[in-house]
Amino acid sequence: MKYEIELEKAFAVMENAYVPYSNYKVGACVKLKDGNYIVGANVENAAYSPTMCGERNAIFQAYSQGYRKDDVESITIVTSGKRIGTPCGVCRQVLVELIHQDTPIVLSNKTETRITNIANLLPDSFNEEDLDYGI
Repeated sequence: MKYEIELEKAFAVMENAYVPYSNYKVGACVKLKDGNYIVGANVENAAYSPTMCGERNAIFQAYSQGYRKDDVESITIVTSGKRIGTPCGVCRQVLVELIHQDTPIVLSNKTETRITNIANLLPDSFNEEDLDYGI
């Protein structure tokens, strides 16, 4: 399979998830065009809103290391759920801005895998173009 390495890394980092409330683990792996991989897992908090999803952890780490959307080849998101999990609304909004619309997003659990992109997951999104005031 084309995304075997990314899936392996995402499932491995998923085991580092801190999920004492939901017990729903998420792992993510951003594959970069330079051959590097950056991973992230979800980290929950009792106050809930400070919780950080795995895919945001991974993409924020990539940006923190100086990478930008042109550097992202794909992002793989895996879950411990019975069915494939998709990014939450907040993560979708983040990905709209931080990856290209056609960047492959690989979604998987232990039994199935699906490939999509952010344009399909969040059509008609609000993005940086909506903030262009012509200044």
